[in-house]
Parts: sequence; structure tokens; C-alpha cells
Amino acid sequence: MTKTRTYLDWNATAPLCQAARDAMMAAMDVVGNPSSVHGEGRAAKALMERARSQVAEAFGAQGADIVFTSGATEAAALALSGRGIHCAEVEHEAVSSWCEADLPVDREGSVTVTAPHESALQVANSETGVIQKLPEGLAVCDATQGFGKMPLAFNWLGCDMALVSAHKLGGPKGVGALVLKQGLDVEAGIKGGGQEMGRRSGTENLIGIAGFGAAAEAASKALANGVWEEVAEKRDHLEALIANEIEAPIFVGKGAARLPNTMSLITPGWKGETQVMQMDLAGFAVSAGSACSSGKVKASKVLTAMGYTEEEAASALRVSISPEVTKDDLERFATAWLAAYGRWRKRAA
Repeated sequence: MTKTRTYLDWNATAPLCQAARDAMMAAMDVVGNPSSVHGEGRAAKALMERARSQVAEAFGAQGADIVFTSGATEAAALALSGRGIHCAEVEHEAVSSWCEADLPVDREGSVTVTAPHESALQVANSETGVIQKLPEGLAVCDATQGFGKMPLAFNWLGCDMALVSAHKLGGPKGVGALVLKQGLDVEAGIKGGGQEMGRRSGTENLIGIAGFGAAAEAASKALANGVWEEVAEKRDHLEALIANEIEAPIFVGKGAARLPNTMSLITPGWKGETQVMQMDLAGFAVSAGSACSSGKVKASKVLTAMGYTEEEAASALRVSISPEVTKDDLERFATAWLAAYGRWRKRAA
């Protein structure tokens, strides 16, 4: 039976994995509040602490403090508020909104950091997939896109704090964490009952946290089994299909280390939003950039920071694939995209 839809927007959100779904269903039957001292409360607390251990183990953060939040955006606010941190324009707006975005970026997306203890830097970019070389002593690291897709361990990253999110690796939306080097502290942005070691008040999202833990464990096992190496081969196959048919394609960051699943392609003059709509009608879910900003009609600030023109930055298409995507899926996508490209070229001639 022919597929009617193919999901190629993994960097925006990963589908909920079976392990997370099962863990969440089981957590729904846990009645207690994790802060209660009776048996039901202790059972809820034990479930939450198991998930905390799962996230710590998968992220290589044993001995660090895992503070559960509503997502990486809240974790960024908790880590960065009032600190006077520097970053580059290629950072996600959840980070750059709190920082002085003045760090230089080269054409391949590499950021130069001169004062690590005063800087925030992402592991990998959601739009281009470009992986950064993290300096020792970095204040804050956004590990959201790298966690689960590449070998990564907080304990050897050399940073003070890291941001992670469940829904980027097969967990539920609406839960994430701030990871703190042991001995460091942050001022709570949400005050109240003193949950999460006094750093984030409010009764914890037990169901979401259980799903996060299970998804992190499952993602770690998949990574160890070489799943993402196979994904990189599929991504390279897709790029070759396109490169063989069009003249001088612009694959953003192709000369740099990239996430194994991410292709960013610029076709100057052909609006990324138009491409997204045409591919959607053809049955493929792709994006023109970060899901948090793709609804805005403007050029990607990530690409302009890398030195691309406004026209080029507005003409980007991001394809981010999952382990479940097949070469046949990508060949069908390439056929559909190249057909649309041919129609656009005729109109533009």
C-alpha cells in the first residue's frame, strides 16, 4: 500500500516512541503527588526519580542535577535570566532572546567563542544541522538537537549547564530539563512549593517526565546500535539525488560536521515557504527552518548570520529525517521536489 504522507521534519518534533507511550500510560495509573509523604506519594516520587536517572544515564550526566521543566525554552530562561551571557545569532531564539548575540559565525556555521564562561553555544543547529566544537568551561550549552542523535555526554562536554527537551528524541511535548553541574545553582523563575530542589516550583508533570525518561533510554540504545549512522547514509543519498539533477546546489554546512539526519538546501529565488506548501500537497512534511519561527514570513536569521543574503536565507528548505524513513521515501521526495523545481524554473525563466 502506497504511503499517503511521509514525515521529514524530525528536528521540529519527533513522533512519540513506543517506549515513551507505554511509560506514560503506566504513569497515568499512579495516583500520588510526588511531594506527598504517604505511600501513593512515594510511589509517584519513585517513578519520577527513575525517569531522572534514565535521563541522566542517557545524557552522560551522572552526578549532575537534572531539573525537570516544561521544555528547553523554560530551561533556557532558568539558566540565562539576568546573567549577561553572550551567544551567536545562530542560536535558537529561546537562547538568543536572553543573550547578547554578538559572537562571530563563519560561512559553515562555526561560532568563535573567546570567553566560554560568559557564553552560550548549541551542540547542533536545528536548521542546518551544523555541529559546534564546544570550548571547555562553557557557561550554557543547548544540547536539544544533539541529544539522542549523536554521541554526547554532559560529563565530558565541559559546560556548567545544558538544556534538553523530550520531544526532540521521541518523548512527549511539554517536558524538558536543565542539567546543572553539581554544586551550581540557579534562581527559581517559578516560585511556590519548592519542587525540583527549589529551582522550579509547581507539581511535576509526572506523566510527561515518565515518557521523557523512557524516550531518553530508548534513544540511547538506538544510538549505541548505530541507527544514526544509517540515517546519515540516507541523508547523503538524498543529497546525491538532488545534486545529480540540478546545477551547483547549495547544501548549507556540507563542509562542516552535521547532524546525521539534516539537509538544508538553498535555491535562491524560490521561497522556502512555497517549497514547504508544494511538498505538503505532494505528501511530504518538511520545513523552511526552525518550527518555532517557520510561520513568520522572514529570512532565516541563522543563514543571514552565516553570511547568506536575505534572498538566499528566505529560499531554504530543511529536510530532517528519522530512522524509520526509507531510501524509497527519500527517492519519492526527491522526485516530487525535482518536479516542483522544474516547474519553478520554467516560470522563473
